[in-house]
Amino acid sequence: MMLGEKQRKFTLMVADLITWAYAHGYEFTFGEAYRPDWVALEYAKRGSGIKNSFHTSKLAIDLNLFIAGAYQTKTEAYEPCGLYWQSIGGTWGGKFANPDGNHFSLGE
Repeated sequence: MMLGEKQRKFTLMVADLITWAYAHGYEFTFGEAYRPDWVALEYAKRGSGIKNSFHTSKLAIDLNLFIAGAYQTKTEAYEPCGLYWQSIGGTWGGKFANPDGNHFSLGE
């Protein structure tokens, strides 16, 4: 699949996740989606990201989760959304070696 096709598929998957989440009592605000290469490199140097992030290919998004209006910071709170994301073919950051619960991507 060409990159543009993957990006369009990813965008539709994000819309699906958001629709599912709101139907189940969750709410989101957008976090980081696109990350330029130089930012990814800087994050990698700081140890707070990786150089080859899917954010640089527009295939990842960080979503801020709210439950009953309260901002959630723990990966565990994201788990129902993460499991749904995985069920539709995405990769959820909550399953990474260093969990990143608010990260949703299309790719390994």
